[in-house]
Amino acid sequence: MKQNNSVTEFILLGLTQDHKKQKMVFAIFFIFYLGTVLGNLLIIVTIKFSQTLGSPMYLFLFYLSLVDTCFSTSTAPRLIVDALSAKKIISYNECMTQIFALHLFGAMEIFVLVLMAVDRYVAICKPLHYPIIMNRQVCIILIVLAWIGSFIHSIARIILALRLPFCGSNLIDHYCCDMQPLLKLACIDIYVINLLVVSNSGALCTSNFVILMISYIVILHSLRNHSAEGRKKALSTCTTHIIVVVLFFGPCIFIYTRPPSTFSMDKMVAVFYTIGTPFLNPLIYTLRNAEVKNAMRKLWHVKITSDSKK
Repeated sequence: MKQNNSVTEFILLGLTQDHKKQKMVFAIFFIFYLGTVLGNLLIIVTIKFSQTLGSPMYLFLFYLSLVDTCFSTSTAPRLIVDALSAKKIISYNECMTQIFALHLFGAMEIFVLVLMAVDRYVAICKPLHYPIIMNRQVCIILIVLAWIGSFIHSIARIILALRLPFCGSNLIDHYCCDMQPLLKLACIDIYVINLLVVSNSGALCTSNFVILMISYIVILHSLRNHSAEGRKKALSTCTTHIIVVVLFFGPCIFIYTRPPSTFSMDKMVAVFYTIGTPFLNPLIYTLRNAEVKNAMRKLWHVKITSDSKK
């Protein structure tokens, strides 16, 4: 990657400089990351091999779990390793790569959540047309478009990052590379670039959050015409999605819709949506979804039975 400065590496300050707390950070986030990977892989395998989870909702859940795993992997392993490192050095190229991955998978998570809301809207508000509107081919096309949109967003972000010149301090007061902490190190007037960052990530988060909330309000309003059983099932699904949306979008909007000023809570807020939310998603979707739990039981029952016959 072409450098627009003389800096070849950055030093991440991490979550804490206290050695005892760093050991706690290592233990806590190692468990979180392990749980994230195992939980999301369990959902991926269950949906992949289950014969009962073939609807578009579970196709989108499959990609949400896949993206959650990649999204968490873009930050968590470095945070875990750096917790035991005396000097948390990251090269310029690694820093730019991390920014690209962070925003590629972050944007993809946003788009998948939007697709899940669209799926629920069609299923509840247009039930007779659902098999036609949300057929397999349409869903695949929507996923491909989501990847393309995420790639364009990430490319725009990395172009802005590569234009930043660094000629002074290389200390990043964060546990990962992102535009907000990097802007504070740039030795140029960052007003215009920050406006572009806010209009890029900030607008992406805020506009999609508003769209999602409006869609769920419409969905919940339409449930008054459904039977009690149908209403209960739809409410359970929509409540799950709303919880995930709020947990992910709340911290994102806080981080990306304001100037690059430092708040004491910034790093913990970032931890919540980059590591916490991917960890919670498998728990939310399995604990509140009877179909996923039943599919998991059947899958493991078949696996155990087949192994015992060998």
